[in-house]
Amino acid sequence: MSSAVSGDTRVPIEPQTVDAPLTQAAIFLVLTIRDTDTAIDTVRSALADAGGLIKSVAFRGLGSSFSCTVGIGARVWPTLVRKPLPAQLHPFKTVRGAVHTAPATAGDLLFHIRSDRRDLCFEFEQLLLQELAGAVDVADETIGFRYFDIRDLLGFVDGTANPVGRQLPEATLVGDEDPAYAGGSYAVVQKYTHPLSAWNALSTEQQETIMGRRKADNVELDDARSGQRAHKTLATIVDEDGVEHDTLRDNMPFGSAASGEVGTYFIGYARNLWVIEQMLERMFIGDPPGLHDRLLDFSTARTGTTFFIPPASFLARLDDEPAAEPPAQTPSAAPERPTTAGSLGIGSRRSHPKDAAS
Repeated sequence: MSSAVSGDTRVPIEPQTVDAPLTQAAIFLVLTIRDTDTAIDTVRSALADAGGLIKSVAFRGLGSSFSCTVGIGARVWPTLVRKPLPAQLHPFKTVRGAVHTAPATAGDLLFHIRSDRRDLCFEFEQLLLQELAGAVDVADETIGFRYFDIRDLLGFVDGTANPVGRQLPEATLVGDEDPAYAGGSYAVVQKYTHPLSAWNALSTEQQETIMGRRKADNVELDDARSGQRAHKTLATIVDEDGVEHDTLRDNMPFGSAASGEVGTYFIGYARNLWVIEQMLERMFIGDPPGLHDRLLDFSTARTGTTFFIPPASFLARLDDEPAAEPPAQTPSAAPERPTTAGSLGIGSRRSHPKDAAS
C-alpha cells in the first residue's frame, strides 16, 4: 500500500496506495450502503473490481497521477467483508469539548479519488456510481483543489509535518500487530468549514500564534511551555518516552465563492487509529482540558467518519465465495495504546505497544 512510483509515466499508481503523490484535484466520496442483501452483493462485486476500474481510468491519463483508495466502515464490515473487524476499527466517536464538538456522521464506504486532472476524477466517480446504482446513497461528496503552494484557505501551508521516506510505511501501514490486515491503513475524514471574514479580521501575528507557524515562510514557532498551545502542538502526538507518532494527511481546500461555503477536508491515514483519535481529543477538549485548539474558533467540524483501507489484494478477493458460513461478529481485542505526554485519558482506546508504531 506504500507507493513505489516509477519515473516511467506509463506505469499507473497502484490501487490502495495511501501515500500517492499530492495532486491538483480530489474527490472525497462517502457512501452509505442500503440495508438489503442485493445492495451488499452489488457493493462487494464493485469493490472486488475496483482495481480494474481504477487502472482503466488511469490509463487514459498516465501522467496525471490518478489514484483511488477505498475504505470500508465498521458498520458494514462484518456483512460486506465476512471477516472479523481489524483490531482498531470502530465507528467514529463524537468528541465533545466545552466549546466545540467533533460530530460522528454516517458513512460505510470512502473513495479518495485523486488526480492532477479534474476530468479523470469525474470520470471515475461517474463510472463507479453507475456500478453501485441502487445499492448506495451519497452521504457526502466534497470536491477538493490544490491552493497555491499547498496552502489551506486560511493561508497557511498544510501537511508540513507529514512523515517522509522510511517513516511513511511505519506511520501508515498496519504490521505484525494485526497480521490478518497487515499492509492496510486506518483513515479518518472530517469536513471543516471556515468563516473566512472572522479569520481575516485577525492580524497575521494572531493567526500565526494560533497555528504555531509563520504564515509567509511556514517556519515553525516555539511551543508554549504552558497554558494555551498552538494548533501544530496539539496536533502532534508524543508519548512519555518522547517518541512522536505520525499520521499522513492529504487535506484539501474546497468551496464556492458564490455560496460562501469554504473549508478544509481533513483526511488522515494512520497505522494506529488511536493516534488520530488522541489528536482530536487534544484539539477539541484541550491539553490541559479547557484550553481547546483556537483554530476551532474558525473551523467548524461538519462530519466525522472512520474507515479501514485494506490492501488491493484483499479487495480483489472480496467477491470470492466464502469457505464457510461467517461466524458471529465480535470486535477484535485491541492491544494497549501507550501513554502519551499530556494525555487526557479521555475516550482511551487500546492499541499495540509503541515499539510497533512509528
